[in-house]
Formats: sequence, C-alpha cells, structure tokens
Amino acid sequence: FFLRGILRSGAMASAMVEEDAGRGGGCAVADGAQEQRDPGREPARDAEGEVMAPGDADAKDTDVNPWEVKGKVDYAKLIQKFGCSPLTEEKHLKRIEKLTGMPVHHFLRRGVFFAHRDLEQILDAHEKGKPFYLYTGRGPSSEALHLGHLIPFMFTKYLQDVFKVPLVIQLTDDEKSLWRSLEVDEAMRLARENAKDIIACGFDIDRTFIFSDFDYVGGKFYQNVNKIQRCVTLNQARGIFGFQGEDNIGKVAFPAIQAAPALPDGFPHMFGERKDVRCLIPCAIDQDPYFRMTRDVVPKLGFSKPSLIESIFFPALQGDSGKMSASDPNSSIFVTDSRKQIKTKINKYALSGGQQTVEEHREKGANLDVDVSWKYLNFFMEDDAKLAQIGEAYGKGQMLTGEIKAILVDTLADIVERHQKARELVTDDVVDAFMAKRPLSM
Repeated sequence: FFLRGILRSGAMASAMVEEDAGRGGGCAVADGAQEQRDPGREPARDAEGEVMAPGDADAKDTDVNPWEVKGKVDYAKLIQKFGCSPLTEEKHLKRIEKLTGMPVHHFLRRGVFFAHRDLEQILDAHEKGKPFYLYTGRGPSSEALHLGHLIPFMFTKYLQDVFKVPLVIQLTDDEKSLWRSLEVDEAMRLARENAKDIIACGFDIDRTFIFSDFDYVGGKFYQNVNKIQRCVTLNQARGIFGFQGEDNIGKVAFPAIQAAPALPDGFPHMFGERKDVRCLIPCAIDQDPYFRMTRDVVPKLGFSKPSLIESIFFPALQGDSGKMSASDPNSSIFVTDSRKQIKTKINKYALSGGQQTVEEHREKGANLDVDVSWKYLNFFMEDDAKLAQIGEAYGKGQMLTGEIKAILVDTLADIVERHQKARELVTDDVVDAFMAKRPLSM
C-alpha cells in the first residue's frame, strides 16, 4: 500500500537532499525548483484553492546522478539502470526482524529504503557473529539541515540501535569547497554546525565517530585514497561521473575520498589494521555511482565490497517538478523553522492532489500519487493504522486538502521542535567528543 505502490508507478520524484542526497556526498542544486509553466498561464487549483499537480507535459526529462536529480523517477527502471536489487519482505525485512528481535523501521515497511547491494552478506556476517560497521555522511553546504537531510540519519540511527555496531560519519567539507566554491574556513565551520544537527538525531557516542575531511584525511586513510585513485582511470571517472574539461582537478580526485571510508583500516583507532570488517552504507540511490566505483576497486586492494541499502528521494514541497534544496527556502522545511513557518510553507507551497471543486473532490477523491502532504506523512507518521485511515479518507474524498495539511503541520512541527530541543544540548565540547579519534564499542 503506502509508498510501494508509488514506487511501482514511478510517480514519486525529486531529491532527498539538496546536493548531498542521503549519503552526504554531492548533488548540485537542480535548476528550476519551481514548477515550469507557460508564461501567463495560471496554475490549476483544487477545491480549496491549492495548486494542483502539473500534467505529464510539464514534467522534465528524468536525470539522476550524484549531483542532480530532476524530473519524474521510475524507481523500477532506475534499479535496472544502476544494477542494484530491490529489497523484499521475505528475504530482507523479516530476516532483519529475526536477527535483531525488533520490528523493522517504517522506512523499510513503506519502501522508503527500497534497494540494496549485497545486504545479505551483511546479514550473514551478523548472524555468524562477525563485525560490520555503518558509513554515511553529509556534504555541509548550508547552515541548517532540511527534513530531507534527516532521512538517512534517522534510518542510520535505527540501524545502529538494532545491530549495535559502530558508525563513521564523513563530513565532506573539502567537496563543498570544490563544488560550491566555499572558502576552506567556511566549509569547516559549516561542517561543525551540521555535526550538531547530526548528533541531535541521537547517535550513541560510544559507537559513533564523526570526521571532517579537512581535519581527518591523512595517514592510513589518505594512503587508501591514493590506492583507490591509482585504480581508476580518467576515462573511467568521466564515464561514471560525467566530468567535463572545465571541471577543476579536485573534483576528479574527490570520488576516491568518498570511497575511502568503506575501507576499515582507514580508521586505525577503531579497527587497527583489520581488513575483514564489512561496511554497510545507507544512502540515497543517486549516490550509487560513487559506490559502484568503490565496489569495483576495493577487492583489488584486499577488502570486501561494501554493501549498500538505498532510499528513494525526498520530494520538494512543489512535488515532482521541484527538488528539495537548502538554497530554496520555499521548497524545504528546515530544522530551524518555527511551527508558524512550517504551517505557512505547507499551506502555501505543498502541492495538492485534490480536485478543482469540492463536489468533484468528494466524487473522485485526491490523487495520492502527486499529493505532497500525503507523501510527507508516509515519511514521518510512524503509526501505520492512522496513516492508512488518512490515505483511505483522502483518497475517497472524505477528507479535504486543508485537513490533511493540518495533520502534516502538526506532525512535522512536533518533529522539528523535538530536534531543536535536542540540538540545544549539543555544545562544542560534545562535537569535539564525537570527532575525537578513539576506540569505539563493537
């Protein structure tokens, strides 16, 4: 029901994060976060005056890569294109519940995380008592995170809690200096500010190491970067990432830095010289090209291929024709927003799947495939039964757009306010403690 039906239809689109997707790697902000319409043409509105979804003729061509996600995304086709595999209830979700003794996260139940590479090998290792660790990250290009940025961290926290494994979080401040032309000092400052929001998600300090590239890259980690770079030709890098002649040489060198955390001996304070500790990477599917390269290279260096568990994208308020972007405040709900700001953004900008008149809406119901409020509730409302009731009522026309938006405002405002209270407790000393090189609990 929920998002799996949306995935099959390919109707859900836009991006999970501004330019980092879930993984913290790097996606440049897409052009045109607003709906693309003919000049002078008024947008269609539903019974309550809400902007309705544009027709297929308004949709842009789909483009999914590590720096840009635009247009409608057919996830079934994307899995085939990238060569990853779908998660299944029998093979993966039930096994996770059996191994952990805990219910699976609603992101798994609803298909938010929907694809993988070699997840079975991680589950096999855990079942045999062999260690693995988690690796995710963030590209710090903005002062505050938006809700799309929180998705991978919320899910990674769940994985850390149920499997009780160590986690490394890479802050790619060097990448943002290369792609966004940030000064080094500013990129490093943003990395620490973003670290506070990440820590506020509730990670276990005894099992979590956060590092910024400008601060940490060196020693064994940089030796691994160098080894990876030697294994990838310029032609391969261009083929994978689409680099052009006008790109600076730092961009061409960077993918190896994002690949290196998948090699455990790059963290000698955690793993010593061990090469047998497997790595699981939760990320948005647009980061898959980075780790296809990584998986190609690391066996040549004596390591196991990292496993991936991949998510769909988090839509902008404007829906399929928009991308949630930290540079466009009207496309995003930020963790710094007040309840009033959240209400204004949802009521004004969240794309409606309602019909043009109340009578028509009562007769036909809402189009859940395009309605942003419904999509957001699928991400953030944990109660399956309540969500199902809302979907049924709204889909049948028994609930109007204003009503589902009011429910969404309360849901998101509660989450954001809890996050703000948790962040207030994250001092510079706490950040230093998470970023200190130290042994972690296995």
